[in-house]
Amino acid sequence: MKVLVIGGGAREHALCRSLSLDPDVTALHCAPGNAGIAEVAELHGVNALDGRAVAELAAGLAADLVVVGPEAPLVAGVADAVRARGIPVFGPSAQAAQLEGSKAFAKDVMAAAAVPTARSYVCTTPEEIDTALDAFGAPYVVKDDGLAAGKGVVVTDDATQARAHALACVAQRRDAADGGRAVIEEFLDGPEVSLFAVTDGETVVPLRPAQDFKRAYDGDAGPNTGGMGAYSPLPWADPKLVDEVMDTVLQPTVDELRRRGTPFSGLLYAGLAITSRGVRVIEFNARFGDPETQVVLARLKTPLAGLLHAAATGTLAALPPLRWSDDAAVTVVIASHNYPDTPRTGDPITGLADVAAQDAPEAYVLHAGTRQDASGAVLSAGGRVLSVTATGADLGIARERAYRAVGRIALDGSQHRTDIAAKAAADAAADGGAVRA
Repeated sequence: MKVLVIGGGAREHALCRSLSLDPDVTALHCAPGNAGIAEVAELHGVNALDGRAVAELAAGLAADLVVVGPEAPLVAGVADAVRARGIPVFGPSAQAAQLEGSKAFAKDVMAAAAVPTARSYVCTTPEEIDTALDAFGAPYVVKDDGLAAGKGVVVTDDATQARAHALACVAQRRDAADGGRAVIEEFLDGPEVSLFAVTDGETVVPLRPAQDFKRAYDGDAGPNTGGMGAYSPLPWADPKLVDEVMDTVLQPTVDELRRRGTPFSGLLYAGLAITSRGVRVIEFNARFGDPETQVVLARLKTPLAGLLHAAATGTLAALPPLRWSDDAAVTVVIASHNYPDTPRTGDPITGLADVAAQDAPEAYVLHAGTRQDASGAVLSAGGRVLSVTATGADLGIARERAYRAVGRIALDGSQHRTDIAAKAAADAAADGGAVRA
């Protein structure tokens, strides 16, 4: 099978790594890719947002499968352009991708499907914003209705900050096709869980849950980011969690979108809060999440290409149950100086070869924002630069391996959290290491 992956972050590197290990994959390509992906796939300088160019590339490569990684190309209709050429593609249509592209649309779908979620207001004026903030009170949860690369959410006790973010969301999209809208929600208490599901628009196959860390600094302090780390499994989670989410969230959502004539085929990501009142959906994404993908794929033993191809061709129901490793996985994100505000780029990265020589295969580095200069040196090229992923018999071992590998990498001014999976590992050790979800 010839596979083309679209994107250039750590999520796409994780996808390419798993696909490169799949014996059914005979050729692997990526556009545009990054310095790390170049080690496992042939790169192509095609704009990931240009559906016509992506479709032309896929046709020219005689690709058997195209995997669209990031959300922006999906919302822009890249998957539609590839499908129009008769090429199987893993990723929803632009219409179905509005489940992530518009939080207001997602709320409408959830209401129709009776999916449990936070109460919310969709606001387009200062008066509506004030009404919503007063209705819910602190802590305030304010979201940009459109795509914001994981950084469009503000959760704060400060009403002035909440109002300013809501007004900014409205103002910056005033001339956009989706209009200027802010979504203001009630605060959901309890731990958060990410659950991915692969679907062909009818059959839904859940993957293993993970937990990510969105705040920039230890102790969940600082601003929201695209994600600073993740782990799987979740020793503290109810073993019935996946079945419950399948019954109340994932399958009803897929069924509702099919009923509307916009079937969702690809990866449906449910961001969940395990509240005192039960499971509630925080948000949907229309693609693999980053950094949760890194830990989920590290545990998946079923070959990836066949799973994604089955979703793309409507044959998921015929696949045998997925196989999973009993090992735990931990990912730690190394970010550039001053991330997430104004991250510095162009700094050299050293120590990557040391990780490969001394820590593999239990620990490895996935590139997010990197590039190579003319001399072949790897430089930072984004806010989140690297995802260091490790596996082990339990979370404690995986965590130790991940941080040992992090310690070998040098990037001037870089930052990373030191507490990824720390509490879960400690609690699991105290509980005898039981694994649940």
